[in-house]
Amino acid sequence: MVSSIVVLIFCLIGFAVIHSLLASLPVKRIIRRSLGSRADQLYMPVYSLIAVITLAPLVYLLYKNPGPFIYIVSSPWRWFMVGGQLIAAIIGPLALMHAPHRFRLRAQLSAPKTSEAGSLDIQGIYRWIRDPFLFSGLIIMWLTPFMTVNLLIIYILITIYLFMGSLHWESRLVAQFGDEYREYQKKVRRIIPRLHPLKDEDIS
Repeated sequence: MVSSIVVLIFCLIGFAVIHSLLASLPVKRIIRRSLGSRADQLYMPVYSLIAVITLAPLVYLLYKNPGPFIYIVSSPWRWFMVGGQLIAAIIGPLALMHAPHRFRLRAQLSAPKTSEAGSLDIQGIYRWIRDPFLFSGLIIMWLTPFMTVNLLIIYILITIYLFMGSLHWESRLVAQFGDEYREYQKKVRRIIPRLHPLKDEDIS
């Protein structure tokens, strides 16, 4: 059991290293210089594909070595949890649709208040929460209707990684949008959604 946990942790570390390097601004600058304008169209699909490929061994090893079960949620509560996971799974695509300008390499590598950086333009899901990816990821993980020892360890480590990644993402958005994003941070929470969406008059 100890050996299987060690292997799982090393797989997770490998994913985190690759994922973090590809998300870093220095690597993005290299990609932008190498591919030019094509990088804006290719980066996100390729980045997502690499994430899936590097996560696949971890998922397979968890499937083969789940470890002892801690709990299994019975019906009907498990279906409420699965329903919550399905709803959370929709949030990621919505986050991409509602703020595509945040994910373009040219904008990310630009200085605040330049035409390349653009404006924050708070829309859709971002009127409720600042980091919908972190929120949806936590919901999908922790509403899993069963838990094993190995899965619990991996979920705890992924939660820490997602939280640290969210801090990095926020610092990059501050670099891209400057004071405009700092004002937004005061009005919308990063992880816990607002009870009511941010109104137009609240957006300065």
